[in-house]
Amino acid sequence: MPLVVLVVLVAAAGAGLSMRAGRQLRHTAALADYPGRPAAGRGTNWLLVGSDSRSGLTPRQRTELHVGNNQVRNTDTIMVLHSGAHGPYLVSLPRDSYVPIPGHGSRKINEAYADGGPKLLTRTVEQATGLRIDRYAEVNFLGLVQVVDALDGVRLCLQRPLTDQKSGADFPAGCRRMNGAQALAYARARYTDPQGDLGRVKRQRQLIGAVADAMTAPAVYLDPPRLTRVLDASVAALTVDQRAGMAQLLDMGWSMRRISGGSGAAATVPVRQPGVFVPGAGSVLLWDENGAKRLFQSLRNDDPIPTSADK
Repeated sequence: MPLVVLVVLVAAAGAGLSMRAGRQLRHTAALADYPGRPAAGRGTNWLLVGSDSRSGLTPRQRTELHVGNNQVRNTDTIMVLHSGAHGPYLVSLPRDSYVPIPGHGSRKINEAYADGGPKLLTRTVEQATGLRIDRYAEVNFLGLVQVVDALDGVRLCLQRPLTDQKSGADFPAGCRRMNGAQALAYARARYTDPQGDLGRVKRQRQLIGAVADAMTAPAVYLDPPRLTRVLDASVAALTVDQRAGMAQLLDMGWSMRRISGGSGAAATVPVRQPGVFVPGAGSVLLWDENGAKRLFQSLRNDDPIPTSADK
């Protein structure tokens, strides 16, 4: 999940570490012009993506993470982070959202990545939301696991037990410290959740807050060896657009930290009907067109988002 870019907060502890991180960043061509592309609005929009790529996983890790050998790359997490005069705002786009994918018809939004990589996913999000995406950041399964492990785990609290054989989640109610594999299982679980993909979105945002707390704790930034270890794991997990550097990540990291600290807001695109069966696509989520339009119009104009979306 792209939440690991919060590492820039601790990277700011020293110019030397920040320069080191900048040299390690990987870049991809995620942004491109095309006829009909939305015009730039006010503020800055990041597309934050969690890829379910199995690349780099050992056979043991595949077993522990319950991900198998499937090489099809979809996206488990899709979020738009908006920063400007208001907010910042973090808006989740559920992976089962049924939207038009340019050149491929209407399908689940997470399939855009498999169909055409970061460029097609970015274009799909732009066309579905009417927002121009200015920046892109992506992290894969292994990256999330390594970052959480470098933090020596994160603390998460469950209001009720969570068991999901497909993700590997098996947790009682209450608070516990989770390692990387456990945190990933927690974030991916959805098949036994009555809310399905919407419930997973809430757990993803809970994990964002937990990682933010861990990364900004004195135990990390006052311990140089540990700080370096966390920084290396986090930056190694990231792929960003071609023009993004540490300065842009620093700005984005502060926005994420403000959200996890209670400033701004996190929301999910309004959904009209979940669990709709569409032949050839399976169970999908249909957006509330009027609610989604109001939300994205507010982001485009850099206005406060509708209260109904603020949850």
